Amino acid sequence: MQETTANAYLRTKVMTASPAELRLMLLEGSIRFARQASEGLEKKDFEGAYNGFTQCRAIIMELINSIRPEHDPELSERVRSLYLFLYKELFEASFDKDVARVGKVIELLEFERETWVLLMEQMAKEAAGGGGAGTALKAAESPAVRPTGTDGAPSSLSIQA
Repeated sequence: MQETTANAYLRTKVMTASPAELRLMLLEGSIRFARQASEGLEKKDFEGAYNGFTQCRAIIMELINSIRPEHDPELSERVRSLYLFLYKELFEASFDKDVARVGKVIELLEFERETWVLLMEQMAKEAAGGGGAGTALKAAESPAVRPTGTDGAPSSLSIQA
């Protein structure tokens, strides 16, 4: 019963979130699953580590696929490069069972999350200022952060606790 309520809450939260909030949820999920992978490696729980690595890589792939270069091609390419680097590091850390490497990925993901939170705060200030939305708001609320499938249509997200 409690799990059903939690899933309903999460589903509602995802369906009502802004694109910026969805991206924040993806970043938080990637951090949570990277930590699960790290803890699994430390405890020699390889199934738990595998699940953490798999979920984290899936989220990072969603972040990569949701980047839309039409808003700022140079920035989009930099962000894509960062996410591809993280994906590669996770793959290699999984293969090598390297806890330290996963730790570096977690550190970068946490930095990315903190940066995104600061941008969201700046967007809120600009929106409250009433002087119109600034560039930060336009960039963050753009389709660049909306999850899409291979056909360009919105995809469904499955986030499990």
